[in-house]
Amino acid sequence: MTKIYWHRELPPGDAEALDEHTVEADSVRVAGVFQHRDDLWDRCETDLTNTVVERLDQEVRRLGGRCAHVLREHVDAKHDDTRDEAWLHGRYTYMLYR
Repeated sequence: MTKIYWHRELPPGDAEALDEHTVEADSVRVAGVFQHRDDLWDRCETDLTNTVVERLDQEVRRLGGRCAHVLREHVDAKHDDTRDEAWLHGRYTYMLYR
């Protein structure tokens, strides 16, 4: 598994910065809405984190990197009124290192 450094965590001093990239990921969908339902939010947040870690690992390997440093993240709550489902969508900007 690729090492991922989050925000203030710093990659190794000998790591060479290659380029900045962005990945997006969605959590599982749950029935209902997030309003006043912390358990649903927590479930989606945990799933989103696991999904983005997996995506980052895939991308770092695909691009020939050694590790990634997440610089920015933006998470939005989404809702499909037709299906009455909610989920989280995240966009993560990271620096790829070799």
